[in-house]
Amino acid sequence: MQDNIIVFPEPPADDTVKLVTRALPVSLTSLIGREREVQAIHALLSRPDVRLLTLTGTGGVGKTRLALQVATELLADFPDGVFFVSLAPISDPTLVIPTIAQTFALKETAARLPRDLLKAALGEKHMLLMLDNFEQVLAAALHLTDLLTSCPHLTVLVTSRATLHVQGEHEFPVPPLTLPNLNQPPPTEVLSGYTAVALFVSRAQATKPAFQLTATNAHVVAEICARLDGLPLAIELAAARVKVLSPQVLLARLEHRLQVLTQGSVDQPERQQTLRNTLAWSYDLLSPQEQRLFRHLTAFVGGFTLEAVEDVCKTLGDETMHTLEDVASLLDKNLVQQAVQEREEEPRFVLLETIREFGLEALAASGETETIRQAHAAYYLGLAEQAEPEWEGPKQAVWSERLKQEHDNVRAAMVWSLQRGETGSDWELALRLGGALRRFWQVRGYLSEGRAFLEKVLTGSVGIVSAGHVKALIAMGHVAVIQDDYDRVEAVCKESLPLCQQLGDTWNTARTLYLLGWIAWLKGDLAPARALMEQTLALFKQVDDKSFIAWSLMYLGMIAGRQGNYAEGRIFFEESIARQRVLGNKRGTAFAICGYALMLLAFHHDAAMVRPLLEESLALFREVGDKWGDAAASMLLGQVALQRGDVTTARTLANASVRAVVRLGIVGL
Repeated sequence: MQDNIIVFPEPPADDTVKLVTRALPVSLTSLIGREREVQAIHALLSRPDVRLLTLTGTGGVGKTRLALQVATELLADFPDGVFFVSLAPISDPTLVIPTIAQTFALKETAARLPRDLLKAALGEKHMLLMLDNFEQVLAAALHLTDLLTSCPHLTVLVTSRATLHVQGEHEFPVPPLTLPNLNQPPPTEVLSGYTAVALFVSRAQATKPAFQLTATNAHVVAEICARLDGLPLAIELAAARVKVLSPQVLLARLEHRLQVLTQGSVDQPERQQTLRNTLAWSYDLLSPQEQRLFRHLTAFVGGFTLEAVEDVCKTLGDETMHTLEDVASLLDKNLVQQAVQEREEEPRFVLLETIREFGLEALAASGETETIRQAHAAYYLGLAEQAEPEWEGPKQAVWSERLKQEHDNVRAAMVWSLQRGETGSDWELALRLGGALRRFWQVRGYLSEGRAFLEKVLTGSVGIVSAGHVKALIAMGHVAVIQDDYDRVEAVCKESLPLCQQLGDTWNTARTLYLLGWIAWLKGDLAPARALMEQTLALFKQVDDKSFIAWSLMYLGMIAGRQGNYAEGRIFFEESIARQRVLGNKRGTAFAICGYALMLLAFHHDAAMVRPLLEESLALFREVGDKWGDAAASMLLGQVALQRGDVTTARTLANASVRAVVRLGIVGL
């Protein structure tokens, strides 16, 4: 569950952190017409005084695609790697550094914040960090200069619609693609040399292979590109329609939309107006059913699955039988893209952020925002609650990865639940989310984010008597335990117990006492810890919670071992292990075996007896992908090797374990 079994010593301050490498996103289309820009950016990044380079420009101008091309070509120039971080899903500047830290699988502790972990990890490394879509988190720009100051060989490449305005920044404005002068149109054979026209032809051929630039259509194509200001996204959207519209008809439709554009908001940049018009034109080509689905999709952040879309549509009363067909249609029209995935799994789809922005405007205009966001939040609450029991079963790793993949959507649901509570609607959605996500925040290292959410929810929901409120309080207690904030744990338990009694909630009473027993054990107060765990065990048996029975027995074994009652401790551990095996909880089995082995080492110093137990524990941890458990078992195996006189193996295992602890960054599970 959430159980401290072994406490590692604090790693030395200069400990080397092995970073987890991430591949750059794969581009499925060739970059057309950016040779000069690529060369110029290469030249800038080769200068020692250019360590923060910002590619600026309007949405849809191709900043991300250009930056990715440069980053890919510079892989050999940065021996410690080139890393990509998308900031598009977040809007809170305080999440920028934690998001970057998550790219390297760095997890915070009470003692080491993401900023400090990141500085220690990047240190003297020669690497390029690409930060995509910075414009909505500009307040975090100062953190970049702080990071660059602390990491002398780090180079940062940023894409943003706005300049960061910090010291050391070099700006590279990304221009539109080159366009011909329509007042003096060049010959047909020359038109194809203009990059905007070349991009249109290439993308048109992707949907209609027979398409060619001819004397009949060349100047029409050039005019289309000019009307779209040479913006790659707008051109690609237009070119995709060649499958159903001739260039002449396409231009006629575009002519109408540009007239509407001149009557729009004058306080927006001209290119942004043009792009919005292009997106509006694309939106208007959809059927009413497709338009409604497109608006619904804007509720999703960071991608979505077909299952999620179908569920949200069902909640809203839409027909789900057409969802697959309509998503495929939006995909074909380039309003939706299929995400590139490393493994064969359920396909994920994404909206480009610029397209999503337009969709959100359409959503607001339709008056559907509240109902759609509510349905979206309800789906991800259901997903989080569906995952809860799986944390204690054989599918823990699967659900951990699934929630990680949906984290941006979960965050959006959290934001919406807070907004509902703060406007006086209700707090139950937020309370249930906080209770359901506790394990995810713990395992994946989002403790501070989870705690901040829980603090807001608990502050706003004071006086509410519900199972959701109790669950959120207990979740706060678990997060606070891991952050070594024992006072906060005791405070929430003091609040939780009377609520449980008022509700007649035996199960959550037991969970609250479990937390208090855990705290007592951590403090070394073994007698009260044992009394609390015995009371907890009795209550869990009363409600037949097989998982918590097994964990409580493990703690009783650990307490008995510390009290010197080896024989009794062995009975507790063996029953805990047997119960975890029956449940199929491989992680729980591994922890119980690990704790049992630790007690055997303390009492018998028998390496031959302990070694096979630890090897089984290590294998189980690795099977479920639990890196912390892996580190714990490896450390104990190192102790066994040391007892056997194998100093080399002991040192190797100990060093690997300490590095893992630093990388994971949490004190206990």
